[in-house]
Amino acid sequence: MKKLSIEQRKFLLKKCQINPLNIVQYPPIALSLGNMVLKTSRGNEVVKVPIGTYGNFSFVQAPPKAKKTFFISLLSAAYLGDNHFSGDIKGNRNGKSIIHFDTEQSEFHCSRVFRRAVDMSGITENYYTFALRELNYFERIQIIEQSLNQIENVGLIIIDGIADLVSDVNDLEQSNLCVQHLMKWTAEYNCHIVTVIHSNFNTSKPTGHLGSFLEKKCETQIELEVNTVHNDRVNVSCKRSRGFPFEKFSFKVNKIGLPEVIGDDYDVLKDFKSNSKKA
Repeated sequence: MKKLSIEQRKFLLKKCQINPLNIVQYPPIALSLGNMVLKTSRGNEVVKVPIGTYGNFSFVQAPPKAKKTFFISLLSAAYLGDNHFSGDIKGNRNGKSIIHFDTEQSEFHCSRVFRRAVDMSGITENYYTFALRELNYFERIQIIEQSLNQIENVGLIIIDGIADLVSDVNDLEQSNLCVQHLMKWTAEYNCHIVTVIHSNFNTSKPTGHLGSFLEKKCETQIELEVNTVHNDRVNVSCKRSRGFPFEKFSFKVNKIGLPEVIGDDYDVLKDFKSNSKKA
């Protein structure tokens, strides 16, 4: 690692200094889910519940075949514009660009995923999509950086999935550096990043050291689970949040292959008892 000069140290020290007396505004929300009443010294205030704010990153974790990519389509469509598929998930876009990277699928499957968000929102403006499967992990990081330098006014970045930005999710140095990139990009470009990682088999932990670093540094950790009674539904919950956690909800893939929010999270035990009585 290259040693900093005295001048560089002084510059960074000044840049990182925070005056504790300054009033720092709550960061603008990139993606939200519903509202809540917040009690303040000025009285009750209705505020949006953030999924993610500008200048931070969140990640989605789920076991295989839990429709992670379909959930990403819900978020992408919500950020592109209001639509009935995304339910109460709302984007605070204000003309900003969205960049969507897929790291593992073929061109055909990537195209189908990217088109899904367009079909749901009816919007194509400033929606930039890239398939990075043919690149190695080091090249993928460089291409993401190049896109941020090249595309103006970036608001939301989707990276599906982050494990392909390292050669090994259990490599401590690479995993740490990868998450450092996320923190640097979100701070430098004041954007929000949503990324995706698998859960470990039969646990609720995200995969490897990379997953552990994501847990420590993220703003919001989102967990997907296939509903144990209605297996066509996926339950979405906020596992961890630096702010107010959003309420659980579910989504399904409809008859024309588009994901749609179908309301609150289903009580599996309640459904089981109901079905037992009917039997």
